[in-house]
Amino acid sequence: MTTGAFILMVTVQLTVTIITAYFFWKVLKSPLKPEPDSYADNDNDPR
Repeated sequence: MTTGAFILMVTVQLTVTIITAYFFWKVLKSPLKPEPDSYADNDNDPR
């Protein structure tokens, strides 16, 4: 493997890893959305 190919390979792997980690972090730190309570929403519906 040439030096240029090795540098390109490491650069691409680092770029993909950093982008993946960034979006994974965004997902983990996003605020939770409240889940609707299906029983409370259907209290007034006839059965």
